[in-house]
Amino acid sequence: MKYMLIIYGNDEIWTRIRDEIDFQEVIRQTDAHNSALMASGEMVGAYGVADQVQAKQVTVADGALAVTDGPYIEAKEYIGSFYVVDVDSEERALEIAAEMPSAKFTQIEVRPILHEAPTEA
Repeated sequence: MKYMLIIYGNDEIWTRIRDEIDFQEVIRQTDAHNSALMASGEMVGAYGVADQVQAKQVTVADGALAVTDGPYIEAKEYIGSFYVVDVDSEERALEIAAEMPSAKFTQIEVRPILHEAPTEA
């Protein structure tokens, strides 16, 4: 089953990581963790999210498209990146989330993916 692992952060967390922790070491640990997931066949993909001010919101009302600028949440936490993994159990997805170097600094949400779009016509 596929799971989405969502890494949350806020400016305070990322500033602390950059100022108080060897950020290059966090990146090295993250790269090693990602490589292990790729080697095991569990990694579907990992994606960093662009700066929150680059977000756009799309709505269609009465057939008219409206695109507005973001962000749209009032919470100070935001999505920093997300992974998609394909694992045998929820327990394994939770284990992977706990192994992520960023789990030491911020929350990682684990959500099952219920379905996906067909890849062939």
